[in-house]
Formats: sequence, C-alpha cells, structure tokens
Amino acid sequence: MEWCLTLGDIEKACKGELFNADCDDIVKNVVTDSRKITEGCIFVALKGENFDGHRFVRQSVDSGAVCCVVDSDDDFGSLPIIRVQNTYTALKDIAKRYRAEFDIPFVAVTGSVGKTSTKEMIYSVLSQEYTALKTNGNFNNEIGVPLTLFRLSSDDEIAVLEMGMSGFGEISELSKMVLPETAVITNIGLSHIEHLGSQENILKAKLEILDGLSSDGSLILNGDDEFLYSVSGDVPYDTIYYGMKNPKCDLFATNVKQYSDSSTFDVKIDAETYNFEIKVAGEHHIYNALAAIITGIQYNISIDKIIDGIREFMPVGMRQNIMDLERYILIKDCYNASPASMKSGLEVLMREYDGKHDRKRRKVAILADMLELGDYSVQSHIDVGKLAVKYGVDCLITVGKMAENIAFSAISEGFDKNNVFVFYDNGSLKERLFDIIKEGDIILIKGSRGMKLEEIADFIEENCK
Repeated sequence: MEWCLTLGDIEKACKGELFNADCDDIVKNVVTDSRKITEGCIFVALKGENFDGHRFVRQSVDSGAVCCVVDSDDDFGSLPIIRVQNTYTALKDIAKRYRAEFDIPFVAVTGSVGKTSTKEMIYSVLSQEYTALKTNGNFNNEIGVPLTLFRLSSDDEIAVLEMGMSGFGEISELSKMVLPETAVITNIGLSHIEHLGSQENILKAKLEILDGLSSDGSLILNGDDEFLYSVSGDVPYDTIYYGMKNPKCDLFATNVKQYSDSSTFDVKIDAETYNFEIKVAGEHHIYNALAAIITGIQYNISIDKIIDGIREFMPVGMRQNIMDLERYILIKDCYNASPASMKSGLEVLMREYDGKHDRKRRKVAILADMLELGDYSVQSHIDVGKLAVKYGVDCLITVGKMAENIAFSAISEGFDKNNVFVFYDNGSLKERLFDIIKEGDIILIKGSRGMKLEEIADFIEENCK
C-alpha cells in the first residue's frame, strides 16, 4: 500500500502546527535518522543526551524530506515543519494513526527473557500461511515499535511485534499504539528489577500489554512461570497456558529430548499427539515453540505447517549463535543476560560438549556482568557461579566487577581455582585470552549487552582466520 496520509493528517494526529507546506501533500514514510531520508518522507527530529536531530532539519529537507517534525523553539525560517510539544510523543501518535489504516491481526510479545526468540519463532510459524511483518532485531521500544509500524504495507496479512520496557507505563503506551488481538508473555524474571523493585512489579508492568488488547483478544502465558500462572482467572481474556512442568497447562510438552544441536518434544492437540523438532539447542527454545504453536492454532494454521515453521526457526543476531571455527566452537550469546538466560547458555554449552563425543574438549564459559539487577545483583551472580559447577564447566573466565562473584562462588563450590580467571574489562581479557583458551575448546560467551562481549567473540573469530 502506498502511503495515503497527508501532512494535514500528520498535523492532526500529533496535535502540531504546520508551517511552510501544503496540508494536502502526501507523506511517503516517516524516519528518525537523517541518513535514511527518502523522497517525500517526514523526518522526526528526536533529541537525546548525545544527539539532537534538530541539527539535521535543513539537511533532511535538502535530501528530499517533505516536512520535519520539531519541538525546538529554533527559527527554521521557510523550512517545512510541524511544530509539536514533544517529538517522541509525536512519533508515537503518527504511528498510531498509520496503524489505524490496517485491518489485520497483530500479535504482541513481551517478557523478561526470550521475547525476541519467541517473536522470531512465532513469525516463522505465521509465515507458513501469511505474509507477515515482524519487529526487526530488538526494535521494541518507544522508537522501534513506531518504526516497525511504518514498515506496514498492503501486502502484510498479519504482524508480530516485540515490546520491551524498563519501567511502568512503557508497554501500556506501546500496546495502545499497536492494539493487538493476541498477547504473549514469556516469563517474569529479574531483568529491570533495579528500576521496578520486585518481580511482582515486573509482572504488573508486563501485564500492561493488556491495555491495548482487543476486548475479544487472547492472552498466551508460560504456565511454568509461577508469577504468570498466578494471573489465571484474574484477567477478562481468553487465557491459554503452555509449559513442560505444570500439567495444568493447556498445551503441555512431553517426551522432551534435548541434544547438542536440537530438541524434540510431543504435544497433544485435539486428542492427537504430534512430534516437533527445533534445530537449535536449549530448553528455552521449547518454551518459545510452545508459544508459537498456540499462536499458529489461534490463526488456523495447519499442524503440518506449524511443525514446518518450528523446524525452520533459527536464532538471529548475537543470541546463542553456534560458530564452528577452525580451532574453537563458539556459543556467541552476547546480546543480553539474566540469571535465567545464563542458565540456558550453560545448558547449551553442556549439550554442545556432550554432542561432540570428544572428551579432550573443554567447556569454557566467559561470563560478564548481568546488569540492572539492583539489590538482587550479588546473589544472582553467586547463583550463576553455582550453575557453572553444576553444568561441569572446565574453565571459567569472568569479566566485570559484579561477575567476580561468579568466580568466587564457583571456587567456594569446589571449582579448581587454577581454572578460574577474573578480569574487569575486555581489553585485559584480550591480552591473556589465548594463553587461557586451548584449541578444541567449546566456548560460551555470555553477558549483558552493556558489557560488549561481542568484542571478545569477534577477537577470537578474527584470530582464527
């Protein structure tokens, strides 16, 4: 679908005032990056701590922008602008207006851990039957969700969008913008507990996804999560639970088998049992698949096509990508970290090792700080140290001040201190890394995004060429 909104529509949507442009001019796109200007688009000038889009207003018009949305009091002369109170709010208002042009179902996904992988799994299933739009990467915030909506076209038959948050009110705004008819919540963990104070508050913030859910919408929840299962009966929506441990779940995985590079499991649907295969390792991906199966059923996709969608799923970006290099096997999982995802990473390390049948290989874990855990931080890192022992890690490398608690905890649990190495920054680790790791090692690289452990993964990869 060609854009059908005019500058007048945009002006009204964001409650702004249009200057030096014709209100009947058609808008062809909306961008927030002046480097992505295309002919006939609108440039929304956002301002942050280290950038100010207002500096690029003239450049954007010269490059073809039909108008710029601004909230600065600067004199822009004869440039075409829409002046608003707040450009962030305007961006969301424009996105909401554009979304209203599409009468298609939207699936919204949130959760403390696994929302991106679950979104990708759901997309893989939906794509078997529909032309589907999805959130690219982790464009899941007040900027990313609007930019995803602006990618909608008449070809799209369904959309699956990821929603993230760091505090109260954020998911509520996104949900009211998207107006989903299906909402999926993966789990309630410790991510962002530093800001929200408790898991009960994290649950409350995640449940804001209901604020825009259609009155006849469905809520799909992880029934093995005690916080999410407690919601049962408390919300006015058709609520469907999935799980592997709670037999009261509506969709329950049985005969679960996990291998170094895949998993299989059975589920009973309408009294018939079906087998599913996921071609990546990790228990968490089984949960993702269960959410995707329910979503597929909700949208009348045949079981055979759902099976195909689950089988075709592959993780994206820096999330548990397994790289078989010349001298090492890397499990690159550098995007984010929480106690739950650290556990998943160590499980994958163990299964990757078990699948190689070569006892000369070592299991090496390079683990960095888990951020934004607040008062739970020290204990959470201590718990990860215990997990390193439980999963039989042979060599433990930690990066960061908080991560040293992982090292000390592992040693206190009996880990050989001669195989524990503590660093406080990536540069120091790089200096000694190749003195520590050995050819044939299977190496898990896992830490919060702010720790930039992809630098270590890239360093290893570059030195294997």
